Amino acid sequence: MSANYRSVFDIIGPIMIGPSSSHTAGAVAIGQAGNKLFGETPKKVTVHYYGSFAQTHRGHGTDYAIAAGVMGFATDDPRVPDAPEIAKENGIDIRFVEEPGESPIHHPNTAVLEMSAPGKKARISGCSIGGGAIEIRDFVLHDVEVKPSGPLPIIIFVDKEKKHENAIPVTTELEKVAPFSRKQVLQGEYCDIYDYDIKNYIQDKVVKELKEKFENIICL
Repeated sequence: MSANYRSVFDIIGPIMIGPSSSHTAGAVAIGQAGNKLFGETPKKVTVHYYGSFAQTHRGHGTDYAIAAGVMGFATDDPRVPDAPEIAKENGIDIRFVEEPGESPIHHPNTAVLEMSAPGKKARISGCSIGGGAIEIRDFVLHDVEVKPSGPLPIIIFVDKEKKHENAIPVTTELEKVAPFSRKQVLQGEYCDIYDYDIKNYIQDKVVKELKEKFENIICL
């Protein structure tokens, strides 16, 4: 099995609102990753499509899928097809741009989400690799750009004090409950970002425990 897939269920795809696992369910997942990275539903989102996404997003439901994910909806939520209207009703401005050039992350099913709210902004670049599975190949948080090495899950620790010792208990805990294939540390002006590329899926209860134990941790 390709390293891009964690299990056979990645190939079959999730329970979903259609029509397409790659262009709809995968797009929901990219939107969900944006929601988690941002930490809430942003007030403004500009979605830049590349490749196949740029050519077919309307017919395959990619627009409503991205909007649904940004608001935290699941792939099988019956509200998914109505997500753009729901976003508008809640004062969320979501715009879609068809980009003519090559994908900046080198995949035909690419969506780059620029998200903002008063005093806050972030960017995430994701691609749908089939079966509803996605990769996050680039994100910007607190003006720090990070390039993960592969598919989800990814755990991010934001150290606003910029003290190396703050990340030691996080790293130690992850080595026990969520082993990672790579750790990288990116230093920014206002914080340091620790990116852990996790080897396997993480149980929901482990994610919950990590969030309760550590502040400023993000699980994509």
